[in-house]
Amino acid sequence: MSLTLEQVHRVAHLARIEISDTEARSTLGHLNEIFALIEEMQAVDTQGVEPMAHAQDLAQRLRADRVTESDQLAQRDAFQAIAPETEAGLYLVPKVIE
Repeated sequence: MSLTLEQVHRVAHLARIEISDTEARSTLGHLNEIFALIEEMQAVDTQGVEPMAHAQDLAQRLRADRVTESDQLAQRDAFQAIAPETEAGLYLVPKVIE
């Protein structure tokens, strides 16, 4: 698949991007190279290859999920003291969707 100069101008028009003929020709070359690479990659037989999330088998280091603050209720009350409206530890907000 390859693009034409007219298609590049059309896409630029749809994206509301002003593009000169020189920029369009340059962009056309770059896009056609990308499409050629995509076609080359799609030609590779990947039957039986399992998808992977990362090229290396890495495990993410995670910290233990535990409470570190000691007096949570006092902190919550301090934060909610400046809120316009609260009830039972929750922030009340106006209804947006009817």
